[in-house]
Amino acid sequence: MTASGIRIGVQLQPQHADYPEIRRALTEAEDLGVDIAFNWDHFYPLNGDDEGKHFECWTMLGAWAEQTSRIEIGALVTCNSYRNPELLADMARTVDHISAGRLILGIGSGWFEKDYQSYGYDFGTAGSRLDDLAEALPRIERRWERLNPAPTRKIPVLIGGGGERKTLRMVARHADIWHSFSDLDTFKRKSEVLAGWCAEFDRSPDEIERSVGVRPEPPAETGPAYVEAGARLFTIGLSGPSYDLSVVRDWVAWRDSL
Repeated sequence: MTASGIRIGVQLQPQHADYPEIRRALTEAEDLGVDIAFNWDHFYPLNGDDEGKHFECWTMLGAWAEQTSRIEIGALVTCNSYRNPELLADMARTVDHISAGRLILGIGSGWFEKDYQSYGYDFGTAGSRLDDLAEALPRIERRWERLNPAPTRKIPVLIGGGGERKTLRMVARHADIWHSFSDLDTFKRKSEVLAGWCAEFDRSPDEIERSVGVRPEPPAETGPAYVEAGARLFTIGLSGPSYDLSVVRDWVAWRDSL
């Protein structure tokens, strides 16, 4: 981590691309100096041709663990509904070992109905999926305590989302990183809500790294205001078929200038 504490991530969305192109972008991202490379946990593209090329999340993370040597890796975010919590804990522990302690477990409650319908998962409701996530997180933590060998470190948990009654409560209780998909004003307000939940669990809000997704725009336009509001991790999303990392280079240079 730089002296400023600011980190840069890139989400290589595994859609519309052949895997060699994804691997090239991953290698370029590490060479540029990014701190974290994320993919996402879906079965179909989220934009463009909805039946276009797409690859599975966790199989890919196992490959990334071998194809990189420095950066952290993870999903932004894993869908809790798609895997038994104990299995997911074991998968995360395994990739943690393959990567020599560089995995982040990004997780959320799920939302993309086409994934659920096509692969035979019960879509339920937004509320029931959040309740399932709240039940899964302690199970994941307990499984990590039982696995042999144990994880190489306390695997950081990233929770994505901004629901003030359920999601941010889970963040306060379980997460090391909170990822927000919101604009600046909403980010500030939800940070205050999160601080309130942290007080409920006798936890300092400063223990939770604040993460935001940023559009491909010059960092000087948005970065300073988010930093002032408490954000420390900035992630740029890129889609296939080719991955233009020029904007990522700008964000890395901005980080290094602080």
